[in-house]
Amino acid sequence: MWEKEAWKLLEDSIIYYQGRPIGTLAAQDPALEALNYDQCFIRDFVPSALVFLMHGKTEIVRNFLIETLAMQQNHDREMDCFAPGPGLMPASFKVEHDGDKEYIESDFGESAIARVPPVDSCLWWLLLLRAYIKTTGDIELAHQPEFQEGIKLILDLCLVHRFAMYPTLPVLDGSFMIDRRMGVDGHPLEIQVLFYAALRTVKDLLLPENGGDRYLDAVKQRLGALNYHVREYYWIDLQRLNEIYRYKSDEFGQEVANKFNIYAESIPNWLTEWLPETGGYLAGNLGPGLMDFRFFSLGNLLAILVSLASEAESQKIMDLFEQRWQDLIGFMPLKICFPAVEGLEWRIVTGCDPKNLPWSYHNGGSWATILWLFAAAAQKTGRIELATRAIALAETRLVQDKYPEYYDGKNGRLIGKEARTYQTWTIAGLLAAKEIMNNPKHIELFSFEEGVESPGCQM
Repeated sequence: MWEKEAWKLLEDSIIYYQGRPIGTLAAQDPALEALNYDQCFIRDFVPSALVFLMHGKTEIVRNFLIETLAMQQNHDREMDCFAPGPGLMPASFKVEHDGDKEYIESDFGESAIARVPPVDSCLWWLLLLRAYIKTTGDIELAHQPEFQEGIKLILDLCLVHRFAMYPTLPVLDGSFMIDRRMGVDGHPLEIQVLFYAALRTVKDLLLPENGGDRYLDAVKQRLGALNYHVREYYWIDLQRLNEIYRYKSDEFGQEVANKFNIYAESIPNWLTEWLPETGGYLAGNLGPGLMDFRFFSLGNLLAILVSLASEAESQKIMDLFEQRWQDLIGFMPLKICFPAVEGLEWRIVTGCDPKNLPWSYHNGGSWATILWLFAAAAQKTGRIELATRAIALAETRLVQDKYPEYYDGKNGRLIGKEARTYQTWTIAGLLAAKEIMNNPKHIELFSFEEGVESPGCQM
């Protein structure tokens, strides 16, 4: 069976430091230069960590949490004489050797393409800490002083006062899973969902002592506002689309419907034909005069799991996958976003990025690592037949194609033009999806039930 080979590949990817496992390599492609694929990326490690936790292999996850926390609290990186905030987590790290000495070299964005720091690393780190505690019951780890300090440093970054009226978290383009210019700067959905889940995690793990109560008050206030904001303004279905189409623009004052001044002319032609009668989804981005109508898979699936999407909205998101199967699943699950940007729009939005050609990489490419999220969302919504279909599509091809990083083409029929093979999070994503289907209780590691902070505010 392929599972045995996949497990061997996952175990072969493990990185050791001072004899202890602390992470996994991004890829083990024997035919291409390693570049930074010989490092452990925090976001890439998440599906690997979940697979290890599901099998009771908790040591590597504990070590990972401890070592990356030390990187957060001891980094002194800067670019052009400017240093990022002390709560920043690295994008990636690797173990280097100098004779008999070992040391960890980490990257906070100062070596990354376009020098963009990772906004999502600290948020994924918090969710992984929660998953580890739910598996082991080791709440004492989170209560250690250095962990409590690390959580506060993350909150200092995320809850800082700024020039904004919105509870969402503003970020640069290319600062999360979509790590190249793709017009996702501002308030992209994926970051807002991660932010929401991270805040809910903090509410459970942060102690009120030593100023923690002040942080907890701020977290509680932000949670309610963020929940209301995303559900009220990001949601798109046919009814909502009709409201936007009939909006009045350039309104002033408190009691207006078009709070973000979205122009009806900005509704793309593809959407009015593509959006099914019973489907819906959370928009990709929202800001002044801007609604990104593209569908982003990771943000919507994660919104289901952490209950930022309501139960009714979650069902509509799964309806969308079912009714637009060929577009979003195709021959290799799942599209990272739909549709791709093309023509002049591609030139402007991506800066003519040759890796982000239409229907490639982050511009409409297919990423099998997202399978674990799809399986978990299907389990939570009772739509397991969708996950069964998607996994059946993926497993044969992934094994045959040597677990590529991503696939190209409108229907995901081509191995990615620059994709590495033996990509660890592709392997782990498939393994995690199978484990979730075999034991649905695994979704408790990273899901949340409906929160008590459900909004009652009027904004």
